[in-house]
Amino acid sequence: MRCDWCLGSEAYVRYHDEEWGVPVHDDRVLFEFLVLEGAQAGLSWSTILTKRANYRRLFADFDAARVARFTPARVERLLADPGIVRNRLKVEGTVRNARAFLAVQQEFGSFDAYVWQFVDGRPLQSRWRTLREVPARTALSDALSKDLKRRGFTFVGSTIMYAFMQATGLVNDHLAGCFRRRELAAMVPPVTARR
Repeated sequence: MRCDWCLGSEAYVRYHDEEWGVPVHDDRVLFEFLVLEGAQAGLSWSTILTKRANYRRLFADFDAARVARFTPARVERLLADPGIVRNRLKVEGTVRNARAFLAVQQEFGSFDAYVWQFVDGRPLQSRWRTLREVPARTALSDALSKDLKRRGFTFVGSTIMYAFMQATGLVNDHLAGCFRRRELAAMVPPVTARR
């Protein structure tokens, strides 16, 4: 069995089976998901998945140091490209977030060290049986969101941050009957999800 949400398309199934919920400890990939989850705000994830390769190409393969140096002229060129979500606030926010991301790396040694401290270094294991049970946000995503905003990040509301936590494996929100939940849970000692 798979989580219900992924059954709409082959791309969704592949994303579910190969990426969603896998613990990420690579700063470049963490930055990628910050960018993509922020871009998704108000849109469907399928829209972002279809544009993902364009984001990778246009945003320097998610190299935060390079994105942090994007000029206003570069932002204007990005806004003219139909391969991404052409929302000025989101594109400018990505550049701003790249700068804040670098500051976090400098302070903590890596963004990985920073973000994983919120779950004590181990993925939280949920036990949801149905999609309706899965929260859109939690006290933990509220705390992460608040701290990121304090550090100058944008498009990091609690709902976006919970989606980020799910995508990057800080929380294992595969449904109880999903084969991926068991596979991912077996990779780490169990921790009960915080609500």
